[in-house]
Amino acid sequence: MSDTSKDDYESAADRSVRVAEFTDDRRGFIHKVQHALHVTPSLVPLVVLILSIVVFGLLIGSRFFSPFALTLILQQVQIVGIVAAAQSLVILTAGIDLSVGAIMVLSSVVMGQFTFRYGLPPSIAVMCGLAVGTFIGFVNGWLVAKVKLPPFIVTLGMWQIVLAANFLYSANETIRSQDIEAEAPLLQVFGTTFDIAGARLTVGVVFMIVLMLVLAYALSRTAWGRHVYAVGDDKEAAELSGVQTDRVLISVYMLSGLICAFAGWALIGRIGAVSPTSGQLANIESITAVVIGGISLFGGRGSILGSLFGALIVGVFTLGLRLLGADAQWTYLLIGLLIIGAVAVDQWIRKVSV
Repeated sequence: MSDTSKDDYESAADRSVRVAEFTDDRRGFIHKVQHALHVTPSLVPLVVLILSIVVFGLLIGSRFFSPFALTLILQQVQIVGIVAAAQSLVILTAGIDLSVGAIMVLSSVVMGQFTFRYGLPPSIAVMCGLAVGTFIGFVNGWLVAKVKLPPFIVTLGMWQIVLAANFLYSANETIRSQDIEAEAPLLQVFGTTFDIAGARLTVGVVFMIVLMLVLAYALSRTAWGRHVYAVGDDKEAAELSGVQTDRVLISVYMLSGLICAFAGWALIGRIGAVSPTSGQLANIESITAVVIGGISLFGGRGSILGSLFGALIVGVFTLGLRLLGADAQWTYLLIGLLIIGAVAVDQWIRKVSV
C-alpha cells in the first residue's frame, strides 16, 4: 500500500472513530436520562407537581400559597391517595384492581351497619370492616394466582358483586353525621382536624402520608418488596429464581383490600356519614393518580411515592382552576393530557432501554 493510500485510509478511520464517538455521546445522554427515570420513576411527577404549583401560584397569587389552600389540597386528595396506594401495589405486579372503590364503600357500610344495626362497639365494627376488605382482596388474589384468571376480569366481576352486595345489604340507607357524632365518634376519627403553624390537617391526611412512606420502605428495603417488583417484571423468571409468586400475588391483593377498608374508614371521617353511594369515582381516580405518578401499567417499575405526587397533581389542578374561575371541564382535559403524556413517557423509557 502506498503512503498516500495509507494516509487516506488512516484519515477515513479517524473520521469513522469521530462519528462513532459522537453517536455514542448522543446515545449515552439518552440512556443517562432513561436510567435516571428508570431508577427514580417518581422524578417526572415530582417535577410536574412543583411546576404546577409554581404556575398556579403565579397566576393566582399569594392565596394559592396560603397554608389553608395547600392543606385543603391534601384534605381533598386523602381518600384518592389512600386508594391509589392500594392500586399501586396491584399495578406493580402487572395487574389492575377495578374493585378498590367498591371495597372501600362496602367496608365503610359494614362499619356503620354493624355499629347501628347490630349494636356492636364501634371498635369491633371497625375491625369487622377491615376484615371484610381484606377477605375480598384475598378472593381477588386467589382467583388471579391460583385459578389463573386475568386480573382485569376478576376485579371487574368483583366490582359488580361488591357493588350489588353493598346496596342490597345497606338497603341504600345513609347513616347521618349527627347519629355518628352522638353514638360512635370513633368512626369519624380520620376527620379529626388539628392545626400546625396555621395549616389545618386531618388524621386522614397524616395516615395517607405515613402509609405511603411505610409502603415505599417495604417495597424498596424488604424481600417482599423486591418480590413484588420481580413478579411484575417477569413472573416466570421470578418463579425460576425461587420466588413464591402465588403467595406474593395473594398477599398484594389482601393488602390492597385492607388499605381500601382503611380508605372506607377515612371516607366516613371525610364526609361525616356512612353513605353507600359515595366514592363512585374512586376506581378511575386511583388509576389516574397511579398513571400520572409514573408507575408502569406493564408492572415491575415505579415508585409508590409517585402515586402520592400524582394524586397531589390532580388536587393542584382542581383547586387552581377553581380559584381561577375556569370551567370544571378544563380540569378533565388537562388531566387527560397528563395521563396520555405519562403513558407516552413510560413507553419511551421502555423503547430506549431495549
